[in-house]
Amino acid sequence: MRIAAFGFRSIPLAKGAAGADKFALELFPRLVNRGHSVIAYNRRYPDVFVDVDDYKGVKIKTFKTTSKKGFDTLLHSFKCTFDIIANNTADIVHIQNGGNSIWALPLRLFGKKVFISQDGVDWKRDKWPWYGKLYLKLSSFITAHLPNEVIFDNVIARKLFEEKFNKTYKFIPFGSEVEAGDGNTDILTKLGLKKGGYYLFVGRFIPDKGLHYLIPAFKNSNSDKKLVLIGGSPNPSPYENSILGMVNDQIIFPGYVYGADTNTLMSNAYCYIQPSDVEGLSPVVLTVMGLNVPIIVSDIKENQYAILDTARMFKKGNITSLTEEINFCEANYPKMLTLAKRAQERALSVFNWENVADEHVEVFLNS
Repeated sequence: MRIAAFGFRSIPLAKGAAGADKFALELFPRLVNRGHSVIAYNRRYPDVFVDVDDYKGVKIKTFKTTSKKGFDTLLHSFKCTFDIIANNTADIVHIQNGGNSIWALPLRLFGKKVFISQDGVDWKRDKWPWYGKLYLKLSSFITAHLPNEVIFDNVIARKLFEEKFNKTYKFIPFGSEVEAGDGNTDILTKLGLKKGGYYLFVGRFIPDKGLHYLIPAFKNSNSDKKLVLIGGSPNPSPYENSILGMVNDQIIFPGYVYGADTNTLMSNAYCYIQPSDVEGLSPVVLTVMGLNVPIIVSDIKENQYAILDTARMFKKGNITSLTEEINFCEANYPKMLTLAKRAQERALSVFNWENVADEHVEVFLNS
């Protein structure tokens, strides 16, 4: 098959990367390994881009876009759609993010098969202004009807769409990447960290992720460990700047960390915390599960599906509840390690990238 893909930021990963980028990083090279050609469309921001034209056999094409949040996706997706049609770069188009579903219309009119990966209920995300939420609500109708298939990574969002639109959709979960790094622990030395001496969060600094709960909860806890917050955006918002202003001797903001260094930080953490208000099926949580590291997550339905009974949960948005879970982790670490082992077994048995790739090939061929 000839496959084109857009809707993520870039592969390999760059500053501002999110779950869509991790998904692209894992899936597309596996499609190439199965004999298919893949062209992936990267974004070039004024100050952030990856200067490559090939990644593990995936052909990379990069288009400039704006730094303005939301409009960067629309502008880039327009350029990708035009290039696919004008240059006939593919027969199958894989689009991430239902907000891009408007491009399914011209693509289908020009004979392309279109598949959209929907990772959650986008209009519930606090990072969007009112007009962004309105646009995403309207685009959900297009998402539901125009593509050849919509692929959900979590059963909760799929159920919502199926009930709303009286249709059935495909469910393919994310995989769990389980490499613990390359054995090099220089990143720990660089950040002044020791194995088991810190709690960790990895992700974008946006309201959805709940860092405004995590930081005060950690400060209120009994822990004398560090809290390491990995991530950030190429165009920091007032919210992100307010989070960065909460730094103290216990809280570390290393910025964006890449590749094996990220896995090294995950595998050596005392505990990973995911305080999100809104998620799809979080690839970071699945990764940490596969690395046999204790986890604390918010009790949103998507997290409950991912972990089942293999991690501790706190009440979404509740600082006191999160503080109590951090204190539980400090006082009952052997229990946390037992949960982590069960989480690893679940990740390896249920969430597998090779299966994910095979299921996408089947959907592309048969829909």
